[in-house]
Amino acid sequence: MIRIVLFIILCGYIGHMPSEAAEYGVVQTSAPVLNTTDFTSVFGGVNGHSLKVDRCGQVRELEYIALPGSLFTIVKKQRFGTADIYEIESDEYKAPPNVRLYVDGRFLKLERTAPAPRRPVLPSREEILSALRASVGSPYVWGGNVLDGVPELATWFYKDIRDGDKERLMLAGLDCSGLLYHATGGWTPRNTGRLIHFGQGVEIAGKQSTEIANMLQPLDLIVWNGHVIIVLDRQTVIESRLECGKAGKDGVVMTPLSQRIAGIMRMRRPANAWSGGAKRQDIFVVRRWYALK
Repeated sequence: MIRIVLFIILCGYIGHMPSEAAEYGVVQTSAPVLNTTDFTSVFGGVNGHSLKVDRCGQVRELEYIALPGSLFTIVKKQRFGTADIYEIESDEYKAPPNVRLYVDGRFLKLERTAPAPRRPVLPSREEILSALRASVGSPYVWGGNVLDGVPELATWFYKDIRDGDKERLMLAGLDCSGLLYHATGGWTPRNTGRLIHFGQGVEIAGKQSTEIANMLQPLDLIVWNGHVIIVLDRQTVIESRLECGKAGKDGVVMTPLSQRIAGIMRMRRPANAWSGGAKRQDIFVVRRWYALK
């Protein structure tokens, strides 16, 4: 009899575990989302002074920077030193296959029930174009989408910061899709894997570079899986480029529209829609998304 009672109690407890354990996190201030739990090896390192970068100066562990108000589903909590690191899932960011996402708990407000998700308001066309132009000269930061970076990194992870190094250590800068994400206040998809299907396709297949240039409108996206270029006006495009080993050549730059398209078409051919999987490298598409009904 005792065993039966215990079995019933245990089954009832297990049945309630998912709802009881469910947690959500609301981002309180711009929060770096990494693909590793080891935040201290990325920010600060053993000596508390370094940022873990590859040979191109980029933090490959950084997936993106979540904006205030972003809603996470908590998958698991782990303790590292004095901080709780949370494995999370987010509707705002589609992680690459087999990649898990982690955030330092100090950036979050935890909730037992799901709050309303962040609902960004799309800025006007003029506001977006102005924000894009104001970004020119900003450094390229892999996973970066906050122009001024994350100030909390300086106080939470580094012992001291030398003059002139603060912006780099705080991840101040933008990658290619992060440039658009920044200019739209987080309204657009965060990575190119989603941008290649975003909005409506412009029919460019079989056309020459000058024909394509004449078809484009401000804020059209010239995109393939891995990079996006934004049309500013009939003559100019803007993008954030990584030029590894070419000091002073990378970051947010503007170039002539027809020149840039001609350069792309030496390596890729125009297509009306993306097909063939994420690793396809021989085509590009144009997506029109602003003010679609």
